[in-house]
Amino acid sequence: MTDTARARKLADRIRVVVAETLQRRIKDPRLGFVTITDARVTGDLQQATVFYTVHGDETEREASAAALESAKGILRSTVGRETGVRFTPTLTFVMDAIPDTARHLDDLLVKARAQDAEVRSVAVGKTFAGEADPYRKPGEHDELDDEAEDE
Repeated sequence: MTDTARARKLADRIRVVVAETLQRRIKDPRLGFVTITDARVTGDLQQATVFYTVHGDETEREASAAALESAKGILRSTVGRETGVRFTPTLTFVMDAIPDTARHLDDLLVKARAQDAEVRSVAVGKTFAGEADPYRKPGEHDELDDEAEDE
């Protein structure tokens, strides 16, 4: 039986340890402006996935990914020493898609605002088709209703 609370606590601790180690101990020049965004640990506490983002262009992202891959051993030993778990989980680094998704959502919101403004500008000075109040009210009878009742 897996203890998800323990896995969450370990994942949070791994995230902090990896971020601090990258900031203080890893001096790889390929390592750009890396932010550790999240960490997830499997239920058996054997594997940890560390999500990160890199501020920069594609070449800086690739260089940072290579630097993280080469520093994986140091990071894993530091995680094992700092967390005190029996078996240190293997670390897998995954580029986080959150910034790209947020950028895409921002673009969609800008597009939606532009379309709303266009519809609003077209609707200025226009009136609705039909009567002002097309709904029947209780107690009001039309001639059509009277004829329908007669039949």
